[in-house]
Amino acid sequence: MKAAYLTEYAGPNGLTVGDLPQPGPGKDELLIRVDSAAMTPTEFSWFPTFKTRNGESRQFPIVLGHEFSGIVAGVDEGVSTLKIGDAVYGMNDWFVNGAQAEYCVAPQTAVTLKPAALDNAKAAVVPISALTAWQGLFDRCKLKAGERVLIHGGSGGVGVFAVQLAHWRKAHVIATGSAHNLSFVHELGANKVIDYKSTRFEEVARNIDVLFDCVGGETLERSWSVLNTSGRAVTIASSSETVSEQRARDAFFIVEPNRDQLDEVSQLLETGHLKAFVEAVFPLERIREAYSRAGQGGMRGKIVIQVTTGTTYA
Repeated sequence: MKAAYLTEYAGPNGLTVGDLPQPGPGKDELLIRVDSAAMTPTEFSWFPTFKTRNGESRQFPIVLGHEFSGIVAGVDEGVSTLKIGDAVYGMNDWFVNGAQAEYCVAPQTAVTLKPAALDNAKAAVVPISALTAWQGLFDRCKLKAGERVLIHGGSGGVGVFAVQLAHWRKAHVIATGSAHNLSFVHELGANKVIDYKSTRFEEVARNIDVLFDCVGGETLERSWSVLNTSGRAVTIASSSETVSEQRARDAFFIVEPNRDQLDEVSQLLETGHLKAFVEAVFPLERIREAYSRAGQGGMRGKIVIQVTTGTTYA
């Protein structure tokens, strides 16, 4: 199969596009013929990218990209939820090769039918990002209607879903973003959008019940002061996982696959309560260019890698 992969510890410039052996489904797994795979630029710094669960080095070649849309091409005999030929979307295990390839494998618990309302590119950006927002806001922080939520990075891959879901939950949504994206984030459902370059958010955001941080670093450090006495916080910034400050480490979390939650997200996408946003689509052969674009920032949603030859998007 054709794939983009790393043969050594490297960044995007170390990616090669070539042929790799096609995988097969393991116990309770699906084989997916990948149409589109969403891109997460920070994956090069993640622990599971280069390490196994027990901390040993993973074997090369390594394929990135762990959320996808495509067609079920094979199933283990233990799979009962989906069948060959189903149009699906989902995510796969962080510690195995991902979806920037013509085929990938994924557990049936992490894959579900693709919403008919979405094309493959838009479907590919949903699973990790929407589930991260869902689990951070609802599972971890127990966001309630009427509460004040501050979302850092409201136009990014996860932020667009966090803003929409918080609005859907009838929270009062305050989000940060660049000047270019202020109106866009407001249209997503934010009650107030702060240009982080011209205004210090702590000067206008007060008495926050829930903090959802997609930025980390100094932005997270400055955010503790705006939380009220019962305020809750989550961060998905990978820098927070290894900092010495315990409250930042406690706030950090990584999304987990959840088919039931993804089905709920699908319903919201079908009814128009949620929208998915694709910044750009690049063919697999131009994957280095895609990562270069991601590094420029200012995106609305995510970049998608088109894997299946011949697929076109409007």
